[in-house]
Amino acid sequence: MRIALVAALVMTSGIATADEGQWQPYQMPSIADKLSERGIDIPAEKLADLTSYPMNAVVGLGYCTASFVSPQGLVVTNHHCAFKAIQYNTKKEHNYLEQGFLATSMGKEPSAGPNERLYITEAVTDVTAQINQGLSQDPLSRYEDIQNHSKELIKSCEADANYRCNVRSFHNGLEYYLIKQLMIRDVRLVYAPPESVGAYGGDIDNYEYPRHSGDFAFLRAYVGKDGQPAVYSDDNIPYKPKSYLKINADGVKAGDGVFVAGYPGSTSRYNLTSELKFASDWLYPTQAKRYQLQIDTIEAMGQKDADIAIKYAGNMASMANRMKKLNGLLAGFKATDIVGIKQSREDNFLAWLKQNPKLNQNLIAELEVLLAEQQQAFQGNYYFTNAQSSTLLTAANSLYRLAKEKQKPDAEREQGYQDRDLAMLSSRLKRIDSSFDVKVDKALWLQDLNAYLGQSNRVAALDKMLSVNSKDVDLAAKLDGLYSLTTLTDQVQRLAWMNADVNAFETSADPFIRLAVALYDTNMAQEKTEKILDGKLSTARPDYMAAVIDYYKANNWPVYPDANGTLRISYGMVDGYQSRDALYKQPFTRLDGIVAKHTGVEPYNAPKKLLDAISEQRFGNHLVKSVYQDPRGWICRLFSCLDKPEEFNSVPVNFLSSVDTTGGNSGSPVFNGKGELVGLNFDSTYEAITKDWFFNPTITRAVHVDIRYILWMMDEVDHADNLIKELDLVRN
Repeated sequence: MRIALVAALVMTSGIATADEGQWQPYQMPSIADKLSERGIDIPAEKLADLTSYPMNAVVGLGYCTASFVSPQGLVVTNHHCAFKAIQYNTKKEHNYLEQGFLATSMGKEPSAGPNERLYITEAVTDVTAQINQGLSQDPLSRYEDIQNHSKELIKSCEADANYRCNVRSFHNGLEYYLIKQLMIRDVRLVYAPPESVGAYGGDIDNYEYPRHSGDFAFLRAYVGKDGQPAVYSDDNIPYKPKSYLKINADGVKAGDGVFVAGYPGSTSRYNLTSELKFASDWLYPTQAKRYQLQIDTIEAMGQKDADIAIKYAGNMASMANRMKKLNGLLAGFKATDIVGIKQSREDNFLAWLKQNPKLNQNLIAELEVLLAEQQQAFQGNYYFTNAQSSTLLTAANSLYRLAKEKQKPDAEREQGYQDRDLAMLSSRLKRIDSSFDVKVDKALWLQDLNAYLGQSNRVAALDKMLSVNSKDVDLAAKLDGLYSLTTLTDQVQRLAWMNADVNAFETSADPFIRLAVALYDTNMAQEKTEKILDGKLSTARPDYMAAVIDYYKANNWPVYPDANGTLRISYGMVDGYQSRDALYKQPFTRLDGIVAKHTGVEPYNAPKKLLDAISEQRFGNHLVKSVYQDPRGWICRLFSCLDKPEEFNSVPVNFLSSVDTTGGNSGSPVFNGKGELVGLNFDSTYEAITKDWFFNPTITRAVHVDIRYILWMMDEVDHADNLIKELDLVRN
């Protein structure tokens, strides 16, 4: 008989406590014992080495993670990470979002788009001393000193134009690291299942479990004939990575140790309680209201116009995801009282601080003053910033700023407007055409302008340009005039402005250019205020973090930096959890669940060829009889050791683990203990959304696509035989 699931949960949570942490690779030897306890046998020293397997096969997309899986530059990531590439190639005559796409040969692999890049991290260097050398005590000068030191390091690092380098702050400015990445500029679409597979369950299932999503896609990296990164060309050849991942076709079982490598975006676990309150009381509800209005508008317009639906598909998916996350955060704060937990920890920290009189006793009080100032400024600027949300005004703002910055020597320009940034700016301007419609842009901008007009923090320059102080002005009609008179809707005209001087902007009759010029001084004043505040925080934050780290170490708690988009490793185990609705969620889902959910109506509209393969039981060698260990091992936590667990007898679709992930980890390879690929990270459970602020090991679970489902789709459903031949498949 099955034992009580509550008892199983208690046993599970006791083990899972150690799984917290988004660790920098160099830290792995310091937690080698924890990895070993999880059954992760690959040496920790290997995980710390970015130049060898498996870490040199893990790549960033700039917003997601991916990994090399063949010697010919084949890359696997999530379907939603490749969404823009699929959308970029989707037309009325061939809707790859709806039908899926498979290139049966390399010659049929189209460009993923001018903005797509692959970033291979080759070196991470501690540059804290260089950044902090001779910093001014004046806040604005201090901020500029940090930026100038960063730019000097980046310039030296980018002596080879094939590399992209960045200086990132860790522990809120306590440490700085220089990240050196090889940048692949020719990325192509290779294989993606239909959206009805890649996003099966859609927004309804987003952050939910059980899941049955085939959230995977394949891209390929190309380079010039000399093997060096190059822009798209028919003459380019597949990139040969230094290593590529072995794929374990037998996957994992419940209780197996796993780890994930990727580029988590942002967490706030060391932030103060007041910051959490600001987010929960004002920021998240305000953002959610705006996102929902945008989603409703685009959805309604997309239903009337198929072109709009295609162009804004990526935006819709992104906004829906953010919306679900915001709602999950707000619900999680209420359900778990994370504010209370954070406040309790903060109180305990203050008590510890008093026992250490040599430390600054006013650390938090001094930081709180600056945070209150920051929050007030953010609220004051929020609606004005959104009032500039038009795609064309955003482009005009960037172009005019570029003209102003080009009056300075390159080294003195603002980051984002240096010579190193011009190619990416050009690509962004080109990419506008694939995700822009005048009617939609106008409607969304009008919503933001009305929200701006409905509050008191108005900007005279904007009000004047829009003539909103006149009772006779119809704002919608005013916008019609702006869009009808601009030339920025034309890509050639848009790109031409990159070479224009300041005088050309200031004498232009284009309404969006004129608006950008009129708002420039206000935007720069706002930016200067933010820089001064950042300069103040660049002293207060590190001082606070240094004390917090000492406090954590005194309590033997894990010490790792908050996520900041840099390469990290998280570890855990394949494990279910007790959900908020009192049901125990088993760690694996089956193909049968796809059929059970199928209604024929989006988002549960699985393609016929997939349903046929399931119905005909065409499982090939991907059938899994059991997803559990020996009954005397892990399974005893959930079932009586006297009972034989029920057989699985299906292909695993998705599975859960206790690894510590967040946004940016989408597409991250999930490894078994040997460092072999067994899945792709793509989501978290609803209860785990609040982990950005507080990690709760009992309910924090990441959701992964099982590699066996990916291989089954390639083999039995889409017949991607040419790609399967490229893979290095191993079995236990």
